[in-house]
Amino acid sequence: MATRKIIHIDADCFYAAVEMREDPALYGKPVAVGGNPRQRGVVATCNYEARSWGVHSAMSMAQALKICPDLIVIPVRMELYRQVSQQIHQILQDYTELIEPLSLDEAFLDVTDSDNCKGSATLMAQEIRSRVWQDLRLVVSAGVAPNKFLAKIASDWRKPNGLFTITPDEVDDFVLQLPVNKLHGVGKVTAQKLERLGIDSCARLREFDRLELVRQFGKFGERLWQLAHGIDERPVEANSRRQSVSVEETYSEDLPDLKACLDKLPELMTSLQRRMGRLDEHYRIDRPHVKIKFHDFTQTTLEQAGALVSQERFAMMLAAAHARGNKPVRLLGIGVRLEDLKGRAQQLELPLPADN
Repeated sequence: MATRKIIHIDADCFYAAVEMREDPALYGKPVAVGGNPRQRGVVATCNYEARSWGVHSAMSMAQALKICPDLIVIPVRMELYRQVSQQIHQILQDYTELIEPLSLDEAFLDVTDSDNCKGSATLMAQEIRSRVWQDLRLVVSAGVAPNKFLAKIASDWRKPNGLFTITPDEVDDFVLQLPVNKLHGVGKVTAQKLERLGIDSCARLREFDRLELVRQFGKFGERLWQLAHGIDERPVEANSRRQSVSVEETYSEDLPDLKACLDKLPELMTSLQRRMGRLDEHYRIDRPHVKIKFHDFTQTTLEQAGALVSQERFAMMLAAAHARGNKPVRLLGIGVRLEDLKGRAQQLELPLPADN
């Protein structure tokens, strides 16, 4: 079996970069794209000038302005970013059909069987970066490796505007030096547990027996063992299908009671119906669900199998969910789970085993 060649492409501070391209006067100034600071807005992304002040994604915009008073705040223009993302993907499609989008600004490519650039994944990554800059005036970083886990780490290795390749012969030495918090799936809680066990690097992690890791971390212990050895067999999954569609809104002032929440429902329904209208015919609506985040940041969700999707149904579900906290509300969300009939049809088309 041929060694895989995986490229991870990641656009640098994508939303902010698009806005700076649209308005060159923004270059060299701290820029954040996100919500209104007077309405509990948060930073969606920011450029490196803003990051030098300590601004980062998911920070409240009000806090960002406190630490960076000269910060230029730009509202999100999602349709524009989607258009630009599609333009980037049109370039990627010249190199392989095996593209797995992770978000608007990043994607995995499996170029194992690609004949472009004489089959060199590194040269393909260089060429992609050059074309995105020449055609779209945007910067993307790239990582090249034999699997998705390492390719994603590699794309971040020389950010911004970087390219880093990990060849099969270099995998072992590279992984040994990695801190465990770089491993895919290791969040804050797992990192703290690893630290208590004296594990701060993959080299240290390799000293632990596979069964011991499973005993300590359950099923994820097996995954930890594999990653510590540079193993990641996950395929690049092209044309991944949706499992749900939803909308949510954070309000500038808390909604004081259930009636105020229900008054917001028609607007949410309109947004949800608009998004559902973009789905292709292979999806079937399965289960409605609601989400409420109360003023103290506690939250609850409710899902109902077999229920019709209607404003009346969502109103009943919101009432039931609201009763769990009966407190002022800062965020409301509604949505539906989806059943992928296309995926089911593909499974049914698999050949049956012959009778013996």
